[in-house]
Amino acid sequence: MKILHILNDGPTDLSTKVIEAESRDHEVKVIELPKKEVSYEALVDEIAAHDRVMSW
Repeated sequence: MKILHILNDGPTDLSTKVIEAESRDHEVKVIELPKKEVSYEALVDEIAAHDRVMSW
C-alpha cells in the first residue's frame, strides 16, 4: 500500500511514530507543507497516486 502523509505544521511526536511504524510494511511518502516542497498541482497528483492519505 502506498501511503502519503501531509504534514501541515511539520512533524510531531505522534506523526513521526506513525510514519515509522507504517514504513515497515508499506511504501510511505512524507510532504511537509511549511517547506513548500511541492506545488499545488504536484500535491494533487501525489494525493491521487497514493492509496491512503493522512493529513496532520
